[in-house]
Amino acid sequence: MELYDKAIHVARDPAHTRWLSPLLIAADACLCALVIVNVPYTEIDWEAYMQQVSQYHNGERDYTLIKGATGPLVYPAAHVYIYSILHKLTDGGKNILLAQAIFAWLYLGTLTVVMACYRKAKARTSYTPIATLGPTVDSDPQAPPYIFPLLILSKRLHSIFLLRLFNDCFAVGFLFIAIYAYQHRIWTVGSVAYSFGVGTKMSLLLAGPAIEILLLQALPLRRALNAMFLMAQVQVTIAWPFIPVNPLGYLSRAFEFSRVFLYRWTVNWRFLDEKTFLSREFAIALATANIGFLVLFVATRWLKPSGQSIMEFAFRVWKPRSLLMQQQISLRVTTSFTMTAILTSMLIGLLCARTLHYQFYSYIAWSTPFLLWKSKMHPLGIYAVWAAQEWAWNVYPSTNASSAVVVGCLLIQVVGVWWGTRQDGVDQGATPEQGRRHHEHVQ
Repeated sequence: MELYDKAIHVARDPAHTRWLSPLLIAADACLCALVIVNVPYTEIDWEAYMQQVSQYHNGERDYTLIKGATGPLVYPAAHVYIYSILHKLTDGGKNILLAQAIFAWLYLGTLTVVMACYRKAKARTSYTPIATLGPTVDSDPQAPPYIFPLLILSKRLHSIFLLRLFNDCFAVGFLFIAIYAYQHRIWTVGSVAYSFGVGTKMSLLLAGPAIEILLLQALPLRRALNAMFLMAQVQVTIAWPFIPVNPLGYLSRAFEFSRVFLYRWTVNWRFLDEKTFLSREFAIALATANIGFLVLFVATRWLKPSGQSIMEFAFRVWKPRSLLMQQQISLRVTTSFTMTAILTSMLIGLLCARTLHYQFYSYIAWSTPFLLWKSKMHPLGIYAVWAAQEWAWNVYPSTNASSAVVVGCLLIQVVGVWWGTRQDGVDQGATPEQGRRHHEHVQ
């Protein structure tokens, strides 16, 4: 019984993540080596990436003319630069083993950042000299050790990084670097990392709504706008070699919002018939659901630091806040709030996407344990949902059952985190907005 109690203590006490994280990373390094040595590499997009990069090296700057075996180049310019480096390092893409080793280091580096984000995501009690503004307290303090093993156990995630060499691997790395920087309030680094991730694959735009709300609360208006302008500058800078030749061509290919993927490759909506899947009505329904979820989270969760409604925030965000009020709102943007909002925004977009391919699991696998924990789900429930999701993403080709499980697990996470965070950020005292009104009344 004493041994059982000690095991439960180790599983639940966040202090143990300090030594558990390095052990898990070391174990995963061994697993990566075993995968590379024993599992055959699968060619999907690597050769096409190398062909496209070769055309760039040969001087082609019209984005609409750069093509590969799988079709035209449909990723932003940072993708081209990253794979240009890989092209040179791997002898034009021929040295697959070296490429796999590079992606293994990328995987382990990203995993290290992910675990650091998990360990950093904790509530911070912030006191103020004004008595009317109470401390900010999250209902759960820090991610427990028992969810950390889930970060290294995904078969599909290892496949995406080590056997497929997709550009999503770099994009998700930039996403978690941005989260880590934002958690440490290094706003410039976070904004550059996020924008470079968008410049690698536009899927990261799904995190944009949460990041904008985050910046507009954590920073004074001018600094928040500067951060957003910096993101735009990064996009212009990386696209600059292609803009003079064919600016519209670059935008239409790098950020192709009208692209419709083939039904046979979908992982998430296979249980629908192809006619419904390709219909305009279904696309509108998904877009409406996406907007609806975002509005719900903004109204009930993401504006909690400011203590304002959507209408109040929209009208007052352009008016400079007092120094006292800005400090209070900024302190309420905790590391846990930052990570929860950004990952939730990503999953809302993925839930409402018309099609997901297998590589999109890279954005989900490292988000699921944290968001399920934030939903206040029992540990057995967390492992059950994670296992069901992992099974579904490893079914190839997807089936009606597996796609229904994919959508169901994403829905559980989005709804679960909304319900589970209903008490997060609830203060022992007044909100910043209430404190401001009281202060004005006293004056």
